[in-house]
Amino acid sequence: MKSLEKKRRIQVVLISFLAIAGILVALAFLPKDAFQYFKSPSEVLAEPPRQGEVFRMGGLVADGTLVRGEGLEVRFSVTDGGATVPVIYVGVLPDLFKENQGMIGTGTYMNGTFEASEILAKHDEEYMPKEVVDALKEQGVYQQSTDE
Repeated sequence: MKSLEKKRRIQVVLISFLAIAGILVALAFLPKDAFQYFKSPSEVLAEPPRQGEVFRMGGLVADGTLVRGEGLEVRFSVTDGGATVPVIYVGVLPDLFKENQGMIGTGTYMNGTFEASEILAKHDEEYMPKEVVDALKEQGVYQQSTDE
């Protein structure tokens, strides 16, 4: 009876080890940009990402910075109250995108400008992404709405 329990315990440990090893091997073969980290404008300026690194940056669209260029090009700045980073985006902006509203962009940081490949805006008047709220609170800029 003891021998059977010992064999079963060894089998469970072996299967667990193989499962963990399989997960680690699968993670090793993921593309390098599979994980996109969130950074606030203050973090981007304090410690600029390496060239070509894809990451997410969010904050408030700075007042008076939204400029539409030729075609679908749009330039604006994103702030978290502590720092402001210029952004360039080529594409159609979400309907709810406007100045003094929360946004998150995915892209790279090149020559002092965040080059966004995707822009997300808050989806209603009450919602702001958690990462953006946390970054704004860290800078002492976030003001909670009176409805909450």
